[in-house]
Amino acid sequence: MPSAEPPASRRRNPPAEPPAPPAPRSRNPYARLFLIPGATAFTIGNLIARLPMGMFSVSAVIMIAGARDSYALAGAVTATGLAATAVVAPWTARLVDRHGQARIAVPATAIAALGSLSLLLCVHHGAPDWTLFASYAATATTPNTGGMSRARWAHLLKGDERAVHIANSFEQAADELCFMLGPVLAAFLCGALFPEAGTLIGVVLLLTGVLLFAAQRSTQPPPRGRTTTKEKSPLHARGMPTLLAAFLATGAVFGSMEVVTIAYADTQGHKAAAGVILALQAAGSCAAGLLYGTLKPSGPLHRRHILCAAAMAALMTLPLLAAALTGSLLVLAGALLVAGMATAPTMVTGMTLIQRRTPEGRLNEGMTLAVTGLLGGIACGAAGGGWVVEHIGTAQGYAVPVTAACCALLLSIAQACATSTPGPRSARPHAASAA
Repeated sequence: MPSAEPPASRRRNPPAEPPAPPAPRSRNPYARLFLIPGATAFTIGNLIARLPMGMFSVSAVIMIAGARDSYALAGAVTATGLAATAVVAPWTARLVDRHGQARIAVPATAIAALGSLSLLLCVHHGAPDWTLFASYAATATTPNTGGMSRARWAHLLKGDERAVHIANSFEQAADELCFMLGPVLAAFLCGALFPEAGTLIGVVLLLTGVLLFAAQRSTQPPPRGRTTTKEKSPLHARGMPTLLAAFLATGAVFGSMEVVTIAYADTQGHKAAAGVILALQAAGSCAAGLLYGTLKPSGPLHRRHILCAAAMAALMTLPLLAAALTGSLLVLAGALLVAGMATAPTMVTGMTLIQRRTPEGRLNEGMTLAVTGLLGGIACGAAGGGWVVEHIGTAQGYAVPVTAACCALLLSIAQACATSTPGPRSARPHAASAA
């Protein structure tokens, strides 16, 4: 019969201390995220890799327009890259879900880096125009680093909706920060060093960031692997097509605002100020995203998305009024700062809806579809805003983001209605959890 007396070695050790209480959430709710082992490392790597996303298109335009004296060619090349990304990115994300982030992201990034370097060499050495299109199209294999980071948070914080909300808010603020600093850094490098500097340094940052991110294997979601059964695509999830259309409309807000602001500042004789004014819009969105993460929103998620989209539609009227009534760049800058504060909460709630509606094991693909919709909207918005500016007027161009924001609101209402009505028996549990 075993003795009830514990072994001597066990008696010498004092009883385990109770775990220390968590830090108060009210002071800094984001601090809790980075207590997770490996979270800080993968976040740093992801931020380094994400910064070039705001650099590449600006660098390409400056580089191509300077060498070929054609903004039309530069715009066509970057538009081709966006179109190629819209086709390739979901397939890349599907491979990431199936085989793991590290296994797919590194070679995909290497291919994209070679495409950027090929573009640089073709521009520098005066290669035919078609080589520019082919080279920039190869960059479409760039993995969606923001989506992969959100997938890690969703995996690490599974079951903790409050923590997922905070993580999504942080990621949206990081997106805004990178897209605010990226163009400024690209323009500075191309102007201060040489026209190809923005692209070259962007490639170095992208490779470094992805390698650091991929090295943190302990935090990545487990790969789904191949399955013998045919799996449901995220596109076929209930309410997903309408939600992706809302992302398309939201992207049109961003794309049109950028083109119209540049044109408006140019007509005022201060084209160089456009970058600063647009940075204020991104700064407002970044601050709002961080603040939104500290809140504890209540009510169904689809209702919060409608409210955020409504706020975005209302605030987008401010730049239109500022441009039409005052003609002052200073007033316009303030209007854009305030208007930007509604975009981050809309994106945060939208991304959370994407996470909930995406079938299990295909989260990277679902969020990449959202980003693809956003990129497509940016391209459409830029084209629409440019047309209105050229044919109607620069101040009237600010009606395009207002219209796009109203479309996003209507689509948000439509997807809420589509998911709140009873569906097939097999789809009801999924729809209920998504609400």
